[in-house]
Amino acid sequence: MSSFLIPVRRYKSLPGTFQLPNRVELSSSRDADRVALEGLQAHLRRELKRSSRVVWTGTDTGTVRLVRQASVKGVEAYRLTVSEGGIEISARTDAGAFYGVQTLQELITMHGERLPCCHIEDSPDFERRAVYYDCARGKVPTVDTLKALVERLARWKINELQLYIKNTFTWKAHPKLSRGFSPFTPDDILDIQAHCKRYHIRFVPSLATLSHSELALQLPEYRHLAELPGFNGWEGGTMLCPTDPKSFRFVESLYSEFVPLFEAEDINVCCDEPWELGKGRSKRVADRRGSGPVYFDFLKKVHMLCERHGKRMNAWGDIVLKYPELIPDLPSDIVMLNWDYAADAKRMARTSEFVKAGQPVMVCPGTSCWQRHGTDMPVAMENVARSAVIGRRCKVEGMLNTDWGDFGHRNPLGVSFHGYAHGAAHSWNGRAVDEKTFTDTFAFHVFGDSGGLGDALRTLGSTGHIVGDSTCLYHALVEPLTPPLPRFLKTFRRVPIVSHYPAQFPDAIARASREGLQRVMDTLRAPGFWPNPARKLDAFDKQALLDCRLAGEMDILAAQRALLGQRLRSGEAVRSSELEACADLASAVATMFEWLWLTRNRPSRLKDNLKLMSLAEADAREMAR
Repeated sequence: MSSFLIPVRRYKSLPGTFQLPNRVELSSSRDADRVALEGLQAHLRRELKRSSRVVWTGTDTGTVRLVRQASVKGVEAYRLTVSEGGIEISARTDAGAFYGVQTLQELITMHGERLPCCHIEDSPDFERRAVYYDCARGKVPTVDTLKALVERLARWKINELQLYIKNTFTWKAHPKLSRGFSPFTPDDILDIQAHCKRYHIRFVPSLATLSHSELALQLPEYRHLAELPGFNGWEGGTMLCPTDPKSFRFVESLYSEFVPLFEAEDINVCCDEPWELGKGRSKRVADRRGSGPVYFDFLKKVHMLCERHGKRMNAWGDIVLKYPELIPDLPSDIVMLNWDYAADAKRMARTSEFVKAGQPVMVCPGTSCWQRHGTDMPVAMENVARSAVIGRRCKVEGMLNTDWGDFGHRNPLGVSFHGYAHGAAHSWNGRAVDEKTFTDTFAFHVFGDSGGLGDALRTLGSTGHIVGDSTCLYHALVEPLTPPLPRFLKTFRRVPIVSHYPAQFPDAIARASREGLQRVMDTLRAPGFWPNPARKLDAFDKQALLDCRLAGEMDILAAQRALLGQRLRSGEAVRSSELEACADLASAVATMFEWLWLTRNRPSRLKDNLKLMSLAEADAREMAR
């Protein structure tokens, strides 16, 4: 028997079992329970082929009874009792009742139609349990994809969603910003928000406000707002000039159209990694007052802007921690988002500095899926676990589990599910998470795996370690086989999503272990590596498995290219047939990549990724000639 995926706080076994009848009656007196009960009906059909009906009544009748009790302590707390006479879920709030139903669904997955009698009392570690998804670096999901994701996250008791947005919104005052990015419209935002509310999820706006503004600043109309044009290969640099009043008026204009659409009290203004701070147009002021005060002055302006919109400001905490002596100068209601994605989470340990200064805080680990086709699972799991421990110790508001999409966002959504679920488990009851068995538990609950899938997911999540660098395979997929190939490089740099690559390639092909590359290919190509699920999956989870298989195919292609590149660079003989086979595989992977991208996402910057893949294919064919 598997354990709970999202651990419960208190579980007490009671004598006996309860046999679910052939027709299950679900009862509630609250229309707010409709979504939860419809989800339970679908779960009974899928897991047990049981029919059910909902009875709206104020009396305690039915097989499964949802009731409200003021004695249940905690806004999202619930009690779940399975007795020989039936099942009762009691809660003080609608959200608590919803989460009780999610736990019941896990019990049904674990035990089937005969449930052990038990009493569960449950409540979360953190008030805010959030997922942050990157919609700014090439991939813009469809509204239907986001709705399905919301439903999946709600099953894991996540109660907040943030989408990272830069150019992917349709501003009336700035129509050129979103051209070529398949942006969200105001109607899209309202539609997503309404769906989030049905599933007890707060939809919190997040917008690049100062830094990471390279997409806007590369447009001639906005380049005059840049701090340091030309920085890191971007024509307009990557950040607004914080001392230019025109920069702030631009921010005000963006906020005026975007922020009022959101009902949540919070807004994430980002402001992380301002690499050019004090090096360009703000240098004279920074030389006189210091870069820290320049940054803090801008934050305070944004804070006043948020107040005008009735929002509580949240901001990434990396730069604030760089100037700890200035923390007492910050408005005390700014929520500091302390992020750190390393396994040892050293910056996360500094969360206490914010807490001591009286700032509200969220700890922000990551899925470690970006710049990988799969993920760096060991790092992600250690990062989340450490962050949760620090968050509980410091009594922070919550955990924001981030999922980025650097360099074109080739990492598929389904690969991130494991990280979302792991973060959700630690956000709800981290002390009870069993790290050793979690991946197998995840494979069982989400995909109905009866054995083997957990091992496959762990292997996919460690391919970077096998070759010696967790990001090697991501970059080896598109790097030229033999440098410098000026013509290839010139064409490569015309692709927008990689135009800010370093002057030289990361040279992942040279860094990778040859023995490791061969092992990745042999392992991922092994017959039966991806076992078939033991139960029928819905379309969303079925595609999540296809996403994982795509990630594996991209890793195989990257390993094959890296091996060929190493042999060519060392002067070894390489048959033209080997290069043609590599080119054929590149073509096949690109076809699969395009199909799965368009199944979940809008076109957006798909063409950029396909251009890179076509360059990789052409590179191999040219070498073969």
